[in-house]
Amino acid sequence: MNTVSISRRKFAQLLGAGAACAVVKPAVSLAKTVPITHPAAPPLTGIVRLSSNENAYGPSPQALKAMTNVFHLACRYPDENAKALSEKLAKLNNVTPDQILLGDGSGEVLKLCAETLTGAQRGKLVVADPTFEAILHHATVNGAEVVKVPLTNSFAHDLAKMAEVSNAALVYICNPNNPTASITPKNELHDFISKTSSPTTILVDEAYFHYADSSDYDSVIPLIKDHPNLIVARTFSKIYGMAGLRCGYAVGQTETIAQLRAHQSWDSVNIMAVAAASASLDDANQVASGRRLNQETKTFVTTQLEAMGYNSIPSQANFVMFDVKRPVVPLIKALKDKNVEVGRLFPALPSHMRLTIGKKNEMEAFLTAFRQVAA
Repeated sequence: MNTVSISRRKFAQLLGAGAACAVVKPAVSLAKTVPITHPAAPPLTGIVRLSSNENAYGPSPQALKAMTNVFHLACRYPDENAKALSEKLAKLNNVTPDQILLGDGSGEVLKLCAETLTGAQRGKLVVADPTFEAILHHATVNGAEVVKVPLTNSFAHDLAKMAEVSNAALVYICNPNNPTASITPKNELHDFISKTSSPTTILVDEAYFHYADSSDYDSVIPLIKDHPNLIVARTFSKIYGMAGLRCGYAVGQTETIAQLRAHQSWDSVNIMAVAAASASLDDANQVASGRRLNQETKTFVTTQLEAMGYNSIPSQANFVMFDVKRPVVPLIKALKDKNVEVGRLFPALPSHMRLTIGKKNEMEAFLTAFRQVAA
């Protein structure tokens, strides 16, 4: 049996390397003997990753500290800590703890909804086209028919046409939508929810909720109290910078959450993620700073793209989608050859490129490479 020996100092250094994306935060020491420093603008080496809508600034310093504080609990299941996080989220969202379901990222919530609510015997999944594809995959594997409804000319969900689909078991609404970063106006969405009754369930994915600042956008969590067929998914992967830790949650009425919980693996959220998520909620600067940095850098890159003649869909998220005026796949491949990764092809919009908003030096690297490959 092979064994690997690693010193405490080396372990702390590896942790420090993993936390290095938090360059704009105060320095955090993950081990007393190995202080971690974050240069303001480290030189770019290797791949510039702008493909997965991650928050390049990383988790809150409080979240990093919280993880180190629970190292000694790695031998324990996360029961008590998960209960405390559920209680904190319930208070934050003005619901009761039994209306919260923690998940292994919001991706687990989407999977549970597809497995629990759709299928050959239950009914169809109705989605926008394009939208985030994960739930389509899970529903298809579960034997459900998937009905795709094109977005409107303003890149909103076409709720009127979605409502016309017969035998719809689940309607998935990603708002702000991935990959377009566009929103569906709140009044239209509220009206759709009020008119949709059981047995159709509505799942609103609010992964990018914290980035949206339009007066025409709002969370639909307050509507849950009057609509047992409404579920809202949230995640710590985006503005909280925890994509690699995997923590998300669902909010719904008690009976609805219990139905999902019956299909969930026990202890699917690890104790490090639970501790980091809880600490993140206590750091008001994480959201405020994340919004500000995202908006500043997004404005910078969209202005540069517009000057080059490329228009973006108005973005309410931490990414943009812009029209490259030609098939996008060759450009995606050409950028990858220059170590710049951007979003994948979305067949409904074959000439649009999805671009994550990273740090300014990452966006400058993208612009340099894009000018070369698009010439």
